[in-house]
Amino acid sequence: MPRNKKSFSTPSAKAGIFSNPILTPSSQTIVNNWNEWRLFLDELGVKPKSTIGAFQKKAKALSKRATDLNANIPLTFNKPEVKSRIAVLVTKINAINLFINLDDIPAQKVVSLVADVNEEMHSLTRQMDEIIRKNAIPKEEGESDMLRMLDTARAIPNKIVPQP
Repeated sequence: MPRNKKSFSTPSAKAGIFSNPILTPSSQTIVNNWNEWRLFLDELGVKPKSTIGAFQKKAKALSKRATDLNANIPLTFNKPEVKSRIAVLVTKINAINLFINLDDIPAQKVVSLVADVNEEMHSLTRQMDEIIRKNAIPKEEGESDMLRMLDTARAIPNKIVPQP
């Protein structure tokens, strides 16, 4: 006999809270114009009522907002390091959405995924701050020319002459 969704005991109040890590002021100025980030953080901060339906709606909304994060990433943060962390975050949030909508909801799994999402949020914000710190390091004389020469996309293509 299938179990009723109402048999789910909602996660503890602490487990249902997502953390919103603080960015450094220089990182914050860059993400201020990133509308998808702002909407995602707003949704993350909304605490659902203690009904299962409210948790399901929040999981669905968070899943959509997390997926939207890949749109319009600021140029400074539009790097593989940030994109991969966003992809992991989206995966964890989609897993919460999946588990919260099952007939027999694994409460412990949902609670552990909430903790994982919090950890991934910290990882993402730390990576943003790291990019800002690295960009602040001045380049040495000739370093930009050297980096340009190392770029394989600029390499002179080998023209292969067919042998008669």
